[in-house]
Amino acid sequence: MELKAIQTQIDEWITSHGVRYFSELTNMAILTEEVGELARVMARTYGDQSFKEGEKGKNIGDELADILWVTLCIANQTGVDMTEALERNFQKKTDRDKDRHRDNPKLQ
Repeated sequence: MELKAIQTQIDEWITSHGVRYFSELTNMAILTEEVGELARVMARTYGDQSFKEGEKGKNIGDELADILWVTLCIANQTGVDMTEALERNFQKKTDRDKDRHRDNPKLQ
C-alpha cells in the first residue's frame, strides 16, 4: 500500500472517530513521546535494562505503528505526500551513498 493511501485512511479515521487533529506542535510532542516509548521497550528487550513489574507485554510493532501514525498525521497537517517524499528520499540516499557504504571497510 502506498503511504498516501495510509495517509488518507488516517485522515478518514481522524474525521470520523477522532473529531479533529491535534495541533502540529502537540503532534510533535506526541511523536517525541512515542519514540521514547519505543526506546524504552528496545532497551529492555535488547539492551541491559529489565522490564519493571507490569511493563512486560509491550509490543515493538505497536510502538512503531504509533510512531508511523503520528508521523503521517503531521504529514497530513503540513501537506506532505509521504509516498512522494519517500521516493525523493530514496533517490537522495542513492545519489549520496551508492558507493560509500559498499566501499566502507568497517562494513565488510
